[in-house]
Amino acid sequence: MTRSTPVAGCSENPRLLRSAVTSLIAVAVPLLLVALFGTSRLQLGTGYTFKVFAVFCAGALLVLRGLPSHHPFRSIGPANEVTLSRGALVALLAGLIGESAPGVPAVATAVALTVTVMDGIDGWLARRTSMASSFGARFDMETDAVLIAVLAVLAWQFRKVGAWVLLSGAMRYLFVLAAAAVPLLRRPVPASKRGKSIAVVQMLALIIAIAPASSTRVANAVAAVALGLLIASFLLDVVWLRQRAHRD
Repeated sequence: MTRSTPVAGCSENPRLLRSAVTSLIAVAVPLLLVALFGTSRLQLGTGYTFKVFAVFCAGALLVLRGLPSHHPFRSIGPANEVTLSRGALVALLAGLIGESAPGVPAVATAVALTVTVMDGIDGWLARRTSMASSFGARFDMETDAVLIAVLAVLAWQFRKVGAWVLLSGAMRYLFVLAAAAVPLLRRPVPASKRGKSIAVVQMLALIIAIAPASSTRVANAVAAVALGLLIASFLLDVVWLRQRAHRD
């Protein structure tokens, strides 16, 4: 197995920048084609493709911004390429916000399930190729966070769950806002199986909630349980940070 050697960032390693741009283009082209096909096939609004591409471009800019300082390798790597593909699928989902065509819930369920099934492959590839980095871990986490936020909006849009479900997607960002005002919350929280497991539970619960076959009763029940677990997870993180601060 070939092991990659850490190197400097994009400014001192143009190969990393070329690798990232090439990977982004390789994902963007089929994404655009799928969005155009979906617009025609599902009779979506004329703005669907624009919404999809806008979300993808925003994510691409964040990737190029964070890659140089937190990914010390010569290429973006297969793990991050998988995450890029997951991000493209999330962009397809985000474009469905505001769309009311009959087939939207079924397509959203299938795409979201695909993104969730792919979760974990990127981490395995990063370890397998010895290209694990703080960028890759953050990229994967933020992709999950956006997926949860989009699914929460869709669950509300499809009238399967009340507006309270939006809290599921907002929790991550509310925590970031709170950290801006509370120095304690700015400390890094180590990755844990508990946090990752609850994120997966959150995704699966929201997929069940948006699935056409799910009743509103089932959708509300699974979404409520998942939200409760998510809130508990964030509270445990806050408790851990407070205890760590006292020890320091």
